[in-house]
Amino acid sequence: MSFTKFSVSALALLAVSATAAAARDEIRIVGSSTVFPYTQAVAEQFANITGAPSPIVESTGTGGGMKIFCGGIGEQHPDITGASRAMKASEYELCQSNGVTEVSEALIGFDGLSMAISRANEFAWDLTLAEIYLALGAQVPVDGEWADNPYTTWDQINPDLPAVEILAYGPPPTSGTRDAWVELAMHGGCEELPFVHAGGFDGDWVKENCSRMRTDGPFVEAGENDNLIVQRLEADPNAMGIFGYSFLFENLDKLKGVLIEGVEPNTDTIASKSYPVSRPLFFYVKNAHRGVIPNLNAFIEEYMSDDALEAGGYLSERGLVALADDRRVELQDAVLNGDAMTAPE
Repeated sequence: MSFTKFSVSALALLAVSATAAAARDEIRIVGSSTVFPYTQAVAEQFANITGAPSPIVESTGTGGGMKIFCGGIGEQHPDITGASRAMKASEYELCQSNGVTEVSEALIGFDGLSMAISRANEFAWDLTLAEIYLALGAQVPVDGEWADNPYTTWDQINPDLPAVEILAYGPPPTSGTRDAWVELAMHGGCEELPFVHAGGFDGDWVKENCSRMRTDGPFVEAGENDNLIVQRLEADPNAMGIFGYSFLFENLDKLKGVLIEGVEPNTDTIASKSYPVSRPLFFYVKNAHRGVIPNLNAFIEEYMSDDALEAGGYLSERGLVALADDRRVELQDAVLNGDAMTAPE
């Protein structure tokens, strides 16, 4: 595998940016808080193996990372961004308008969007998507009308649930985790409501009316640092947190996963897609920086290595659900050869 497959436009951009970009020694990476621990693990492994400066990895959120990444080429702009969803068409257009015309997309594996609670909470939590929506959606059915959410305790939604206040800490709107949670959990739960079935409402109605999280207290935006959510769950045994499975995996001594539709979040259920809230994880490489930013090519090689990505590799040990072997090989060839992504639909 090699780094020789570049288009004429990428080579032109590389030549223009070479003088400026070469002034920076460290690789710079931004993006998703969910992808952050995987990229950080690769950065540590890379530095240990090569002795090169460890890449600077910042947790900016997927949306924030895309904005920074697509700002342009040259040393003042990052080389890679992590994402807990695919790049949007609007973000691709932003990249193109700022001269970032050659980008490689890497789907590195899969992750589950976990709801977690302290192990000090002894209740066996098992929620349906509809119950999750009724707890956290800004508007819900009330006496046959679509109205502001009145529920304050879990037993008001289902008498079999504890009579404790609804409190969930989760990601802000700039986070890819938030985007994926809304699409997979909130829309999925809304679609399960009898009100929606009986009303004959379609997907467009659901997207317009079921995308907003509550702002009256039971849902709290906790920023891009998922470790802060873990700390808050330790402090309040009745509070729940929403984050990528990797953070639950790394804190299983303190937290336990909330079952969704009877299914526990773990690597097996996420890989089999039996766990209903799972999503792919990505990173994006600015091809104009390859061969310009010192050690960037070698870092990409480490990220694409079997040691990192295969089942049983060091990223799977941190909670990443690995791609099937054939998909992994296809990914490695495309990214190492610098294949540029096409415009998202």
